[in-house]
Amino acid sequence: MRILFDSKDEKFKKPFGTLVPGQSCRFTVYVPTEISPVGCALVLENENGDKAGRFESRFDGKYGAYDRFTVVMIPDRPGLFFYYFRIRTAREDFALYREGWNDTNMEAGEKWQLSVIPADFRTPEALYGSVMYQIFPDRFARKGLCDTSGKLKPFHLHDSPDDIPEWEPDESGEVTNCDFFGGNLAGIADKLDYLASIGVKIVYLNPIFKAWSNHRYDTADYKKIDELLGTEEDFRNLCDQAHKRDMKIILDGVFSHTGSRSVYFDEKGEFGHGAVSDPESPYRDWFDFKKFPDDYTAWWGVKTLPCVHELNESYRRFIISGEDSVIAHWLRAGADGFRLDVADELPDAFIRELRERLKEINPNALLIGEVWEDASNKISYGVRRTYFTGGELDSVMNYPFKEAVLAFVTGQDDGTAFRNTVMTVAENYPSQVLHLLMNMLSTHDTCRVLSLLSPSPAPREKRERAAYRMSKEDFAIAEERLKAAAFLQFVLPGMPCVFYGDEVGTEGFEDPFCRSYFRWDRVEGSTLLSFFKELSRVRRDSKALTYGDVRVDTDAGGRVWIRRAYGDTSVCAVLNAGNSAEISLPGKILFSHKAVCSERVITLEQYGFALVQDI
Repeated sequence: MRILFDSKDEKFKKPFGTLVPGQSCRFTVYVPTEISPVGCALVLENENGDKAGRFESRFDGKYGAYDRFTVVMIPDRPGLFFYYFRIRTAREDFALYREGWNDTNMEAGEKWQLSVIPADFRTPEALYGSVMYQIFPDRFARKGLCDTSGKLKPFHLHDSPDDIPEWEPDESGEVTNCDFFGGNLAGIADKLDYLASIGVKIVYLNPIFKAWSNHRYDTADYKKIDELLGTEEDFRNLCDQAHKRDMKIILDGVFSHTGSRSVYFDEKGEFGHGAVSDPESPYRDWFDFKKFPDDYTAWWGVKTLPCVHELNESYRRFIISGEDSVIAHWLRAGADGFRLDVADELPDAFIRELRERLKEINPNALLIGEVWEDASNKISYGVRRTYFTGGELDSVMNYPFKEAVLAFVTGQDDGTAFRNTVMTVAENYPSQVLHLLMNMLSTHDTCRVLSLLSPSPAPREKRERAAYRMSKEDFAIAEERLKAAAFLQFVLPGMPCVFYGDEVGTEGFEDPFCRSYFRWDRVEGSTLLSFFKELSRVRRDSKALTYGDVRVDTDAGGRVWIRRAYGDTSVCAVLNAGNSAEISLPGKILFSHKAVCSERVITLEQYGFALVQDI
């Protein structure tokens, strides 16, 4: 018989998940009576392994063949902690660790994680569970013409929205990313009613500031809209029109580096007062020159993206604390928050200061970080990050959910890894972060989800992938998988985020093929679009899906159950990625696909699913 403890079950640990200082937490361990236990202690450690406390148990009675011991622990400060137990018997004293998903092991295994977050940590509750929509601004919609006389050159516009984005290197071997399709802010504003029809509440824009490239992560001027996108007046109008529809506009904050052709670095002397063009430049100390002027620290070695010293006083004042800082300027112009590009490369002190200023200007502004792993225990450049224990970020991009969903619906996982991933994130993240997680299936940095869901392997050569489109048969299977994946995306806690065009079946592999122009000719009569609209409606109408806690179960046969509960309302979502199966699921069916219902039994075909209101 094993010793029983499962941190994800309130029978063993209550409350579930993270704590705040001063909050009492009860840990209950079941020790087989046959080994004659006499006591149990919880040993709490800091992340560096130093002891942070030892908490002794009390005997809490017998439970069948087990002696039950309860430990009450009250943390006194925020931080990331790890714990294990010391079990005492009549004959020995040994350590108890975690093994696998919910088991224990003596003297070997892993420690359990415990995050204690600041007691005053708050996130924008009004945005919990909102539907989000990500737009690559050059590739969404165009209205009218923009004055491009100040646009950094060279650049050229495609003649047709059907063109494939340029991907081949030029004669010097460089992929310049200077081809454009002409999407602009006025075009986005013109399509807000379309976004409203999908239930979108938050529009996240990839960079819109002046830059040379089409992706605009090489910022040239933080306080100027790129000429091809329009003007600040166009941005203010977009925000005004969005707010009238109860939508929020979130900007991409690219603060770990600038562009080499920026006002601040000015590699080519186009502006006159940059770090390279003027040795006395006020921006000189922003950059790390190993040997002036052409040997400097650049983002991942990309010379067009010189890194900045984020903690430089002048830079912090310009981005954050100044009266008309970048943050202040665009919030006052109508922005409702920022997504921080490569948050792992921004010092925690920089993020904390940015958050303080953001919330000072607008307490309901949203701050999202780009983090690809579990953000609760992330180590970046040898430093443990304090995104949550330091109360820094409202939310992060939820790549763990994305990978878990795709692995499950493509049959690479029988449901076990999906369950483990979702419940681990739910346990490690504060609930106020969990409800704001950016849950996406595609982004500008990844292949389109539809292409990833094809049953046929992708072509190996990039030239072949550029123009590749699935066969009719493969597309039909990929579309069914996408519906299953989107169903999971919309019933899990967080904010389901649709990458522009996924809702009408856009294909495309890696950058830049995932960044094609939106196919507006596919909107009319799109059954996939109708499906996304219905998903959004169902989510909007359910408080359990918006605010509820989560519990995931699986039979490890290709089926998962997701239970969400809020107050006296609860729903159960079930999805079958395996062979057709009969499932007992009493309750009122709110939404279903590829499901046949008879009395209290639902027959789900492969990729079939149902959402049921518990009664």
